[in-house]
Parts: sequence; C-alpha cells; structure tokens
Amino acid sequence: QVQLVESGGGSVQAGGSLRLSCAASGLTYIANCIGWFRQAPGKEREGVAIISTVPGGTEYADSVKGRFTISQNNAKNTVYLQMNSLKPEDTAMYYCATNLGDHGLTFYRGCTFGSWGQGTQVSVSS
Repeated sequence: QVQLVESGGGSVQAGGSLRLSCAASGLTYIANCIGWFRQAPGKEREGVAIISTVPGGTEYADSVKGRFTISQNNAKNTVYLQMNSLKPEDTAMYYCATNLGDHGLTFYRGCTFGSWGQGTQVSVSS
C-alpha cells in the first residue's frame, strides 16, 4: 500500500517562499502520475501541479504558473513543490497524491489520482 507523507508547510507572509516535500513508500509499481493538490476552507480540492510519465512532463494550474515548481528525486522517492511569491489565496491544506490506489479518485490533467497523503498546511498572510 502506498504511503505518502507531506512536510514543509508553515506560515509565511505574502511574497515569501516554502518548499513542500512528499515522501512515498510502499511503491510496488511505478507511479505514472504524482502531484500536489490543495483545498482551502469552504472550497473544493483543486489540482496545483503534477508530474506525469504518460505523456510526460509537468502541468500547473494557471493560478500558480511561474511561481510554483514541481520536481522529484526518484532515488529518494520524493516529490517537491517549490512555492515562491506566495499569495494569501495560496492558503490551503496541500496534499500529495499518486495514481496508485483507488481512494478519492480524482481526474486531473490526464491522470486519475487515487492515493493521498494526510496533507500539510500552508498559511500566507498579507
């Protein structure tokens, strides 16, 4: 069973930066898709950034393009989300997800995500 553990959240002022990490374990198969989602209070969960092997590459939500960068270290089974120029509207619980699993199935940018971490809170003050 895939386990995803996020870290790196915190409270920052607008314009600041944070780097989120997601450590994956229990990967029996290679995840074709891994990415970050977020959910703010009273709002639906939304995709932020993903890495996919089919067709390949990275995808970003329009709201974070140019500010956030997703990357991965395969040797460490870890995916990162570098968040720069943070805005108050970026405040949310951030979740790591992969396509391995069948819980809370969510289709986003060509991938169906079915395994989720517990989340890490990001709070941005103005």
